[in-house]
Amino acid sequence: MNNQMKMNISKFEELNDFLADPNNKLVNDLMKIVNKYGTAEEINKQAVEARHLPNLMKRLENQDSPYLKDLEWLIMQRDKSAFVSISEFYRDVLGDDYDFTGKSFNESNAVTLEISALQYFPWLISQAKQAINNQDIMPGRYIRVRKMKEQESDQGDILAVAAAMQIVGASYVESLDIKGTDGANVHLGGGETITGYFTGIGQPNDYALMWVDEFLYYYTQYGIKEVLNINPGTVFLGYLLYKLGIDINFKISVFMGNDNPYAVLWTLLMGSYFSRDDHSTPLTGFNLSNSVNNKTLQLSSDVRRQLGLEDKVRIEHHITETYKSIVRQPYDRLDELIEIAKNVPNISAKHEGGYPDQEADLDHPSDILDYFRDKSEIISSGDMEAMEENYLIKHQAINRTARKLAENELSFIGARNLHRR
Repeated sequence: MNNQMKMNISKFEELNDFLADPNNKLVNDLMKIVNKYGTAEEINKQAVEARHLPNLMKRLENQDSPYLKDLEWLIMQRDKSAFVSISEFYRDVLGDDYDFTGKSFNESNAVTLEISALQYFPWLISQAKQAINNQDIMPGRYIRVRKMKEQESDQGDILAVAAAMQIVGASYVESLDIKGTDGANVHLGGGETITGYFTGIGQPNDYALMWVDEFLYYYTQYGIKEVLNINPGTVFLGYLLYKLGIDINFKISVFMGNDNPYAVLWTLLMGSYFSRDDHSTPLTGFNLSNSVNNKTLQLSSDVRRQLGLEDKVRIEHHITETYKSIVRQPYDRLDELIEIAKNVPNISAKHEGGYPDQEADLDHPSDILDYFRDKSEIISSGDMEAMEENYLIKHQAINRTARKLAENELSFIGARNLHRR
């Protein structure tokens, strides 16, 4: 009966004909936006120039940004090896008496340490200082959910983070403004959309094309290459941009609802079918639902391997969540991570909150809805200091995970330029 599952090759030919049809309005509307920015080669060239570290630093200097001196400090700390090395970290965890002779931890299954959300550049500097003082590991991946227009106008915040990620050697993801919280979902208002997404995540009608326009703007102006993707339409458009030769990337949000192996199969099939001739895909990773168990993670990994995407698409798994407004607490998946990390490669441990026992007694525990507040309102309310504390507690959670991985002789990926082997 399995043979009946095979797809008719002619269906792929029909799809190719549909996409290549010069009268296809859906594709033509996309091309109108792309053409505003130039050819794929011109667009990529603009992004490379915008992303070039000396250019980012010069723009900050021209703005007289206070963040420039912080970046110079970060470079100095990196260059003088102020951050703990990986071997030193493991020795601290396992002890000097541990016999490292002949031991090589499995690097192929290294877990990427991921933190969310880095809302403000100064938090990164506070995190780096804490990491130096405590000999902590800085994460290898950062997620941002701050409003793009706000960070663009905030003393060069958007430039400073782009520069810092290159300095520390980490990947990062921005979240574009075209989403339900901007009023696109007319049935819901403000941040409440994030907890009431059953009426649609919030990119209706022509908002998908507006998302493309916004992405290409930040790609060409700031070199921002990877963004969060929350809607099937914009996921598809991301594939088409990549097929056109534009070197963008995206990760798929937890709100897409990948909560079983069949949903994962569907997601990864599209990543495979719309890959380039060199088999590369713009899909760098995707968050599975918080409800998945290790069996689903293992089956998802098996699907990924069989589709040839194991080294291309990261499985991003929430180990902690914000204490408020997203999941029932306590939510702590560390022990499950230790088990699955032994068998599943290319997985990240995403820390959206501190560990529940750290957060329970805080006057201001981490809250997913804080991501959607204006900076001016946060400052006027007096919450900025508490929110930075929330972020630094997430950093502590990252290091609890790193230590647990080390205790179990498992590898992890932190900021590559800061932590020498």
